[in-house]
Amino acid sequence: MFKDKQESRSSQNGGNQTIIAQGVKVEGDFHSNGDVIIDGEVAGSVETSQSLQIGESARISANVIAKSAVIAGEVRGNISALDRLELTATSTVHGDIQTSLISVAAGAQINGKLTMGKGVARTSEPSVETEESED
Repeated sequence: MFKDKQESRSSQNGGNQTIIAQGVKVEGDFHSNGDVIIDGEVAGSVETSQSLQIGESARISANVIAKSAVIAGEVRGNISALDRLELTATSTVHGDIQTSLISVAAGAQINGKLTMGKGVARTSEPSVETEESED
């Protein structure tokens, strides 16, 4: 009885989908295997193996990893979009970006380093170069 209702809800929303609505604040490490839509606030880290949508009202203070992403709000942290990243005219990114393909609309703001190519690493950690000291 309950199983049928759960299956019909799952098929209506296209499978695993998580929505963080406007007015909702999430703190900590957030991991998902499905699509993620964020219109609220997230502090910590965000990772999904599928697509990520960050709405105009969203404020993200987190490193972000996704298969693909569309950003319309503000992100303070590094972004790694494995396949594709789209920055809309209302987006602001304060952090480094790694992606294979990027689309940037007029008006979008990027304050950080952009790394592109097919071999983009799956990491949101900034690369740190160390010098070996000779004693």
